[in-house]
Amino acid sequence: MEGFLVALVVSFGVIFVAELGDKSQLMALTFATRFKTIPVLIGITVATSVVHLASVAIGHGLGAALPTGWISLIAGLAFLGFGVWTLRGDKLTEEEKRKAERSSRSAVVAVGVAFFLAELGDKTMLATITLATKYGWFGTWLGSTLGMVAADALAIAVGRMLGRHLPERTIRYGAAILFAVCGLWLIFEAVAELN
Repeated sequence: MEGFLVALVVSFGVIFVAELGDKSQLMALTFATRFKTIPVLIGITVATSVVHLASVAIGHGLGAALPTGWISLIAGLAFLGFGVWTLRGDKLTEEEKRKAERSSRSAVVAVGVAFFLAELGDKTMLATITLATKYGWFGTWLGSTLGMVAADALAIAVGRMLGRHLPERTIRYGAAILFAVCGLWLIFEAVAELN
């Protein structure tokens, strides 16, 4: 039990700190201005759980890393596309607005996919792999997942507050810029890793 608690506490602390100011925290803030809080948090939790489970499996079982350079490059290009799409803007009919309010399924999927792509090859994934080579897999997985969700929950709270006080146009431009920054960040990481 002591090994589990050490893995849990160390992983939570390391990943929480690593996530502060990370691109996925900026994504959480962006998504929180567009969707309800619970679906965003569910999407983040599901994606983080899956990525960190793969991370601890790699770190604990194989001790090797994924070819993250190409994955980061593709994800970066996708984020640049998300930024352009956000700038273009979407117009919803009244019926579509009512559906979006009722169903949070699409928000969970959008957030989950975006976070899954962003976290592949990210420093929190690599940190989780490293932690799993030293500590037990279950405590590392649980601690790293909780640490990341807690850090992103802070961003969601900030995003929700901003969403109530900023005009939609400002939010749209801000979201597009954040997606572009995340995309460029991923591309630069990929280029550095591939060289």
